[in-house]
Amino acid sequence: MKGTITAVCRSERTGTRKEPCGEGVFIADYGLERDAHAAAGIARQVSLLSEESIGKMKALGLELNPGDFAENLTVGGMDLCTLPVGTRLNVGGEAVLEISQIGKACHKGCAIFQAVGVCIMPKEGVFARVIRNGTIRTGDSVEVAVKKES
Repeated sequence: MKGTITAVCRSERTGTRKEPCGEGVFIADYGLERDAHAAAGIARQVSLLSEESIGKMKALGLELNPGDFAENLTVGGMDLCTLPVGTRLNVGGEAVLEISQIGKACHKGCAIFQAVGVCIMPKEGVFARVIRNGTIRTGDSVEVAVKKES
């Protein structure tokens, strides 16, 4: 299974949408450098969302941009939420991410849920820990390195 990074996004504060930044330095056991959600020792250091998941929300009439779901990495051509926890991803030839969680509760103030009554994050948001440092750029490839059996 292979995909492509279509956006790298970060935010300076929690609770806000992330802004595309083109590239970012991902630090082992920390997350994306200068991102509000990065922290050592936590399972949700990096958030990922597939273009296919975002497409489901666009089909409901929403205009969406990279980072609107507070994802750090938007990935095209790969259905991330079907990969089991523990799967490792090689990203951009340097970084290695390990999927640590699939889905998260949508907070009550979520603008997308308020607009259409549904949100993809509870079932399709993917979270990972950074296993190996690396710079990830828009256009980089994403490949499954080790897939855990579910």
